Amino acid sequence: MNIMTNEERLCSPLCFLRLLSWLSPNFPNGAYSYSHGLEWAAEAGHVYDRSSLVDWLEADLCYGSGRNEAVFFTEAYRCAINDDRANLMRVAEVAGASRGTPEFALESSQQATACLNTLRKVWPDPILDFFGEIQVQPVLAVVLGARTAVEGIPAGVALPAFLHSYVANLVIAGVRLIPLGQTDGQLAIAELEHAVLSASAQGACATLDNLGSAGFMVELASIAHETQYTRLFRS
Repeated sequence: MNIMTNEERLCSPLCFLRLLSWLSPNFPNGAYSYSHGLEWAAEAGHVYDRSSLVDWLEADLCYGSGRNEAVFFTEAYRCAINDDRANLMRVAEVAGASRGTPEFALESSQQATACLNTLRKVWPDPILDFFGEIQVQPVLAVVLGARTAVEGIPAGVALPAFLHSYVANLVIAGVRLIPLGQTDGQLAIAELEHAVLSASAQGACATLDNLGSAGFMVELASIAHETQYTRLFRS
């Protein structure tokens, strides 16, 4: 008889297929319509080629909002594993209140709401009903952190995959805005691999007490984008 170990169960092909679906560009959460301030950065000339795009996104990932999203994902994952709904609500509240601008608040709540609705219809789980019951705007990192935990996807796989999806979506925006060729876009994603792994390693050891950002330029870019005359993206 072939008996699977706990680790093998955690790493089952079905889990990985679901993770791929939830983080796919085809997943209907509207991520393609947001640039996280990148559109203004390109308009202002701060991001103008592959190198400057990688620099901008690496800074955001390791020192800005991407870093905090890793913390929220990790904390939600821990709460779901421990079935700690009280702390999960606290994480959801802090994450919802952490959006620095109206555009970032819209970007966060719209994607998370769409993600939550689709997950509840296609891959239902009681943890998703919890987010529907609390009076807090959902945040994508919290929803996916909790859902991947109850799915049994290892945190060491789920968090880097989430951050990779986060940054890859912004690279796609950069390809359209600068513009860049598709090959340059893939080169940018490859150059950001170490930043993704570094941010994941830091996020895996972090708690809400470690929240903080030095990515002020991203916040300023979002504020400026609100009044930008010509826009392709909603943030």
